[in-house]
Amino acid sequence: MLAVRECKMFLRNPIYISCMLVFPLAVMFFFTSLMDEGQPTEMPVGVVDLDNSSTTRSLIRRLDAFQTSHVVAHYPSVAEARKAMQNNEIYAFMYIPKGTTERLLSSRQPKISFYYSMTTLLSGSLLYRDLKTISVLGSAAVGQATMRAKGYTDSQIKAFLQPITIDLHQISNSTTDYNAYLSTVLVPGVMMLFIFLISAYAIGTELKFRDSHELMHIAGNNIWKAITGKYLPHMLIWLMLTFGYSYYVYGVMDFPHPGGVGMIILMNLLLVFSSMGFGIFAFGLLPSLRMSMSICSLWAVLSFSMAGAAFPVMGMDGPLQTLAWLFPLRHYYMVYQTCVLNDFSILDAWWNIAVLLAFMLMPIIVAPKIKNALLTYVYIP
Repeated sequence: MLAVRECKMFLRNPIYISCMLVFPLAVMFFFTSLMDEGQPTEMPVGVVDLDNSSTTRSLIRRLDAFQTSHVVAHYPSVAEARKAMQNNEIYAFMYIPKGTTERLLSSRQPKISFYYSMTTLLSGSLLYRDLKTISVLGSAAVGQATMRAKGYTDSQIKAFLQPITIDLHQISNSTTDYNAYLSTVLVPGVMMLFIFLISAYAIGTELKFRDSHELMHIAGNNIWKAITGKYLPHMLIWLMLTFGYSYYVYGVMDFPHPGGVGMIILMNLLLVFSSMGFGIFAFGLLPSLRMSMSICSLWAVLSFSMAGAAFPVMGMDGPLQTLAWLFPLRHYYMVYQTCVLNDFSILDAWWNIAVLLAFMLMPIIVAPKIKNALLTYVYIP
């Protein structure tokens, strides 16, 4: 009866359809399509080449050949290039002064400058890598030509120019796919936001629309019957969405998941149950629709900073590292990267799993207060 009653409320209130179906699906496809190429490519770069020799033109062609950089303009001066960068026409530019080739050939160490914008951290970091690589390649090319003229063999030249060879192995995300790295924490974080808010909203509207007595009457004044029956449709919808998203990213888009399907299922169950538990707890803590939703909003937004995906928690101050334990998204992210992405044992993430289970059980603490609110409180706008 309670589950059927809740389903009828879904149909009467468009907020449920919007926040439980339309917006979550839009977020899923938005983030995964936004970064579907794995990482940014063909970012606009400018060049100020005052030397204009065959050597500097070769360097510019090599820069343009990089996947992430695309030379879109040549500027007559640094001032013009800087103005273009300030107008967001380019993200970076390289400055090659007059006489660069002559100084290279005579071993007088010419200076090549490059400027890049760190307004956007990702683009700035990638372009810095390309520009620095080009600078190193320029000096190496001259050194290679000089050593060949002196009669050195290719193996001797290689040993001199690159005495240490780097054998790079990127674990788990070998292609540096930002989509696989970010979408697997951003989308679940947004899902947690919706679950927090709807869980608090669903029980808060019982007071707002004066339906709380009807809810408790149908449940026989048993608060656990009321909560279980009311949130059963919520749970099924959220699980359907999270499992559908997991199938989409791991099955269709083939995101790396060496930890296996079992851990993905467990991770989704923990996501839904811990988020619903926190949303119900927030209402029980402050039995007010407005205040409980404000707490849920604040906690969900802060979760993105405290999860450790953008900035590592171990690099934060001590009090913030402790505070990070209070955010479900942090523990979800730890379970994901430990057991799904890196295929470590579940025992390595048992603390995080235990905390998520604790979030799920938090309504037990406030159940008597929720019952009292549903039976006696009067809604105050």
